[in-house]
Amino acid sequence: MAISTTSSTATPTPAVTPTPTAASVTKNAAQSLLTSLNAGSGIDTASLVPSLVEAQFAAKTAQLTAKSNTITTQISGLSALKSAISGFASAYSALVKGGTLTSQPTSSNAALGVSALAGAKVAGLSSTISVNQLAGAQTIRTTAPITDRTAVIGSGSFTLTFGAATYDAAGTAMTSFTAGSGTPVTFSVTDASLDGIAAAINAQGAGITASVVTDSDGSAYLSMKGATGASQAFTLEATDKSSKLADFNVGPGAKNTSVTATAQNARLTVDGIAVERASNTINNLVPGVKLQLNTVSDKPVTLGNTTPTAALSQAMSDIVETYNEVLSTLTEQTNPMTGVLRGDTAAQSLLRSLKTLTLTPLSTGATAGAPTTLAQIGVATNRDGTLRLDAAALSSALLTNAGAIETMLNGSADGKAGLGAVLASFAAAATSTTTGLGASQTRYTAAQSAILDAKAKIADQSDAMTTRLTQQFSSMNSRVSSYKSIQTFLTNQIAAWNKSDS
Repeated sequence: MAISTTSSTATPTPAVTPTPTAASVTKNAAQSLLTSLNAGSGIDTASLVPSLVEAQFAAKTAQLTAKSNTITTQISGLSALKSAISGFASAYSALVKGGTLTSQPTSSNAALGVSALAGAKVAGLSSTISVNQLAGAQTIRTTAPITDRTAVIGSGSFTLTFGAATYDAAGTAMTSFTAGSGTPVTFSVTDASLDGIAAAINAQGAGITASVVTDSDGSAYLSMKGATGASQAFTLEATDKSSKLADFNVGPGAKNTSVTATAQNARLTVDGIAVERASNTINNLVPGVKLQLNTVSDKPVTLGNTTPTAALSQAMSDIVETYNEVLSTLTEQTNPMTGVLRGDTAAQSLLRSLKTLTLTPLSTGATAGAPTTLAQIGVATNRDGTLRLDAAALSSALLTNAGAIETMLNGSADGKAGLGAVLASFAAAATSTTTGLGASQTRYTAAQSAILDAKAKIADQSDAMTTRLTQQFSSMNSRVSSYKSIQTFLTNQIAAWNKSDS
């Protein structure tokens, strides 16, 4: 049983102060003038003049203020719409660029790591690769220990040359060297210690790095390493063969340095074809895939791909949610009764475009029977225009047409298809300064500026009228004072005459 309570005391209605009109202000001003004259005092110009001026311009000022408030609200509404549609498009673009909605390559063996290159489509990837040899960098060490790594060894210059080398069976000595096409690098060392020689080599930035390594006995050795690849072998030769710097020569016949690792290419067999690369990180062998060679494989490695079903499903849910938020903003601003942009053609056009999203083809050249629209993969439209996601329908579509859905959501390589391209076109049209919301904002801003000019003109007219009335009433007040003075004199004179007659 519902319980209701009533009060025996009526709630008083708050008094409403009426808005002054031009007529009421004028009437009050006139009454004030008459009262002042009847009282025999001067006119209260300080209150009378502002009242008359306000009466003259009150209606026009109120009209301009109302228009200004409306336009301000419209500009705010435009900003909200532009932010909503642009935010939708940019957020989705960032999601696609992140790569979470694209198939990822897989490897059957840890000997070969794989990852997708930015923007690559690897759906349908199928390849077999054997890693037969890793790419290696030539590494050199000095053989004679140096007890004081900071002691000066000598001065002179070195010439560094890159090319291809052959090594002995043990891989510890260079047996021949063929210079490459690059220009040798010559550099000087002055009063150099072991640390100084290493620093001089590193300062060239030519492609090898040097470091000083100290063993357990405290003896120091110079270690030098180049880049991977058979063409990245190097020789180092002191200009003065008789100087102490010659002890650091690298190349065929060098007596005080030895090879600890040889320069070599990576060797692979890709789908039965033998190939070589200079690096263990390879971007140009399997389209769209970066290969990372970790070890020699003991058996062929199979490459495939996995579809990000969970990510695609979550993306669809996020799309529906974001769409409904944007639609809510649009619907509120264009409401036929209460929307501040109900008469704005650009806002109405954006609303119509957005409502076509679920039926807009998102891919071209799809195979027969493959979905191309959001409506075909479980995105349905409610009676109020909002969207809902049929999880069961989407799950079924992902099982049978995951590749097609991936294409729809990620778009084509040229960026002319896909959901991202459609949203970008909506945003571009909406923000256009020719026909879109940008044009409306320009128009409203111009109208706002015109209102400010009109208000400034009224302010100038008010100032002029205030000055004129103040001068007029001041002159009138002087004349009234003079008349009253004469009146007082005559009154007194008449009284004196009457007194003498009696």
